[in-house]
Amino acid sequence: MAFDIPALRGLAFGGDYSAEQWPEEVWTDDVRLMKIAGVNLATVGVFSWAMLETAPGRYDFDWLDRLLDLLARHGIAADLATATAAPPPWFSHAHSESLPVGPDGTRLWYGSRQSFCPSSPAYRDAAAALVEQLGTRYAGHPALAMWHVNNEYGCHVARCWCDTSAEAFRGWLRDRYDSLDALNTAWGTAFWSQRYTDWEQVLPPRQTPSFANPTQQLDFHRFSSRELLDCYRAERDILRRLSPGVPVTTNFLVDRWSVDFWAWAGEVDLVAMDHYLTAGRVDPYADLALIADLARSLAGGRPWALMEHATSAVNWQPRNLAKPPGRLRRDSLGHVARGADSVLYFQWRASRSGAEKWHSGMVPHAGTDTKVWREVVALGSELDGLAEVVGSEVIAEVAVLLDWSSIWAQRHPSQPSVDADPIGCIEQWHAALRAATVTCDFAPPGGDLGRYRLVLLPALHLVSEADAANLVAYVAEGGTVLVGPYAGVVDEHDQIRLGGYGAWRELLGVRVEEFFPLDVGATVALSDGGTGRVWTELATADQAEVLVSYADGPLAGGPALTRHQYGRGTAYYLGTHLDDPALRALLTRLAVDAGLTPILATPPPGVEAVQRRHPDGRRYTFLANDTDAPVEVPVDGSILTGAARVPDGIQIPPHGLAVLRDRC
Repeated sequence: MAFDIPALRGLAFGGDYSAEQWPEEVWTDDVRLMKIAGVNLATVGVFSWAMLETAPGRYDFDWLDRLLDLLARHGIAADLATATAAPPPWFSHAHSESLPVGPDGTRLWYGSRQSFCPSSPAYRDAAAALVEQLGTRYAGHPALAMWHVNNEYGCHVARCWCDTSAEAFRGWLRDRYDSLDALNTAWGTAFWSQRYTDWEQVLPPRQTPSFANPTQQLDFHRFSSRELLDCYRAERDILRRLSPGVPVTTNFLVDRWSVDFWAWAGEVDLVAMDHYLTAGRVDPYADLALIADLARSLAGGRPWALMEHATSAVNWQPRNLAKPPGRLRRDSLGHVARGADSVLYFQWRASRSGAEKWHSGMVPHAGTDTKVWREVVALGSELDGLAEVVGSEVIAEVAVLLDWSSIWAQRHPSQPSVDADPIGCIEQWHAALRAATVTCDFAPPGGDLGRYRLVLLPALHLVSEADAANLVAYVAEGGTVLVGPYAGVVDEHDQIRLGGYGAWRELLGVRVEEFFPLDVGATVALSDGGTGRVWTELATADQAEVLVSYADGPLAGGPALTRHQYGRGTAYYLGTHLDDPALRALLTRLAVDAGLTPILATPPPGVEAVQRRHPDGRRYTFLANDTDAPVEVPVDGSILTGAARVPDGIQIPPHGLAVLRDRC
């Protein structure tokens, strides 16, 4: 479902309002300031369990009643949280068995957040009881716009290795494999004398003297993601029963890569995402663009909700770097460019105490006579002027295949090279498309690929037979695909495909015989002038046409890039990690050959371009200038914000972002 909240008009603007941290006399001033800033949505109650249930079964909702009534009187909608992300000390003290346990058997104690085992019956029962109370009390409240379940599942505790989790894991495995023989086969337990003869012997992959069984680890990742999802479903189902028609969601935190959000996407009424820029990165907006594209993809291409990001400094990073003037705006509108219909922050008022007291807020510690406050107010006004963008969808005709199980499998120890990180590879390919002003979606390997002109596989190490066949069918029907290195090497059980690596030997017309990862910092020259890094493969082009060969090194003369006509489509194989310029040139050429037109024919360095389109044909072009100097871009259209007209197009200031409406 798209981000469609009937209580809101235009883009949602606001953030987490931890009113319970402040005296009530502050609340009146807060809503006054919210109206000045243009805030129309406040997330409330996220970490308030201890304030809502002061003892087992003893609830105190009076303060929350007053808060929601206050918001309603001032026309501010509430994203009401269930508060179950942080059990109160009285609960954890009484139910120490509910606390999470690490792989070495160490129990993690209460005193922070996410201090629960996802499989704990005591935790699930207590959470359900609280949600039942909240849903019953507030289902018809005029401030209620949506429900916010828990908070950032998988953020701090994505897995638990306790005995309760072990029992739940065995139940999950019984459903998956039916018999111990099937489990032993899938896990390859003939290796290292690991064969199981009784289900009670099966445990989570706890700390061992050497490498743990990779398929056991992979299945534990899958199980743990499912357990968290079951926690979400239990709360969601209560809220749907008590308040039908009110959207229910939770805020994804994708960049932890700990939860399979393809499985979650269909369970939420709207996709909501949190994202924080990593300070000190050479190009911090590369990660923003990737996560925003992934959020939109999880939403099925429809608008999504930016639930959290920061106005300035982020407290939990090694260096709590503040955003220079103007970056708050660039950050927020960068998400809108890629499909967000909301701009929400953590948090409204910067906390005075606690572990996040140095995390920025919309209202800083220094108050309203500040850079941050002035930028917040200016952005609120600007978003009001961009209301017509709401509901439009991002135009993307390229798909990057991404699978959490494949990422987990490739990140396990004892791979051919620690330098071949799947996330780093996905980031590089995405950045190359972004630099070329070609927008992409992400897609699961078993999804519908027919709407895309070009499909890319930067890092799909693990793939099932059914998903491999899905890609073959896409090419046979006329699609174009580029398969990167180390692809399709293992099946869904993380077992190697024999007879020449890879699931797509016939599709690619290439047989890979051996992997030749490179030493630290080593490179190989390519016949087209490019450079290979990190990884090479000894391959034979049985049927494919060799486009680029290795020019030196142990594989000199061997194929590095090939092309093979298959059915009505074309399949390309790339056996190395290209340098950035070579990769950008390759992906741009393949996109053009597949019939795509980049948004900018010759994009100036440091300029990002994305387009959103309404069903009625109205189209909006978002252009960001991430350089330290003004940039002129030869585009046409009505300027909605952020640019000045020049003779040959528009001029965007340094670190600015412009929005244009195409002339119809």
